[in-house]
Amino acid sequence: MLVALFPGQGSLRPGMGTAWLDHPSFKIVEAVGDYAHVDVRALVTTAPLGELVRTDNAQLATFALSAMVADAVGIEADLAIGHSLGEYSALYYAGILDLESATRLVVERGRAMAEASAAQPGSLVAVLGASDEAIAEALAAHPRIVIANENAPGQTVLAGSVADLDALKANAKDFGLRKVMALEVGGAFHSPLMASALPALRAALQSTEFKEGRIPVVANIDAVAHSGGSEWADLLEKQLTGTVRFATSIASIDSDNLEFIEMGPGGVLGGLVKRIRSDASIRSVGQPDDLGESGETA
Repeated sequence: MLVALFPGQGSLRPGMGTAWLDHPSFKIVEAVGDYAHVDVRALVTTAPLGELVRTDNAQLATFALSAMVADAVGIEADLAIGHSLGEYSALYYAGILDLESATRLVVERGRAMAEASAAQPGSLVAVLGASDEAIAEALAAHPRIVIANENAPGQTVLAGSVADLDALKANAKDFGLRKVMALEVGGAFHSPLMASALPALRAALQSTEFKEGRIPVVANIDAVAHSGGSEWADLLEKQLTGTVRFATSIASIDSDNLEFIEMGPGGVLGGLVKRIRSDASIRSVGQPDDLGESGETA
């Protein structure tokens, strides 16, 4: 089984689209920019880090690059999985969303999340090498902190206010949390602190046509493969404040012959998959050099 993977905004770095400028698939980036009424070309080629890490810009740039890479790869997978923002890329790849609809949702999501982050500032921390029991004990002592991402065994991302996360870091060793690393993000994503973004996203989702698509997509919120259709409006709404269950999504794929291809910037998801399914083969495509002469992965 071939599974297409699509990264979230944390995989983005300045200039990641520069090498693609002369590639025929760069037309996808230009189209996303036209639909969004944003200079996405500049975002993925010349924008400085300070501009790029803005929540709305980061989400739009990451989506544009992933959609472009998928076009360049030109492979039809059996299943798709996206991480957080990457779920919108996966739905586009699967044919459940067209490019214009996916772009419009990404723009609205990014704007609403940026506004929610400004209204209720927060952040994320990655907890590395800790057991599930240790994390549960820490969260019981800090009830306003929640699990944002279940990324892989030994890697969990927590979300909360800056004050609550600072308090957790101060006594982390009391719970056996030896490495708690702050992440450079614009807010407490996938937590109740994003609740004020829900009305705007809900309105956008309810006015969007979700098609049947070509292949199913595994939803972040329940780690279950869903075909196209209107249920995706509810799944994407819940994803905004709910946990991204990436590790469970990968582990639950029922196949003994798994091949993953990551399409988009960073190569981060490939590393996570290696920790979850050591039996799988993994390829990442982030730059034109990762493509073979035919345009498919080497």
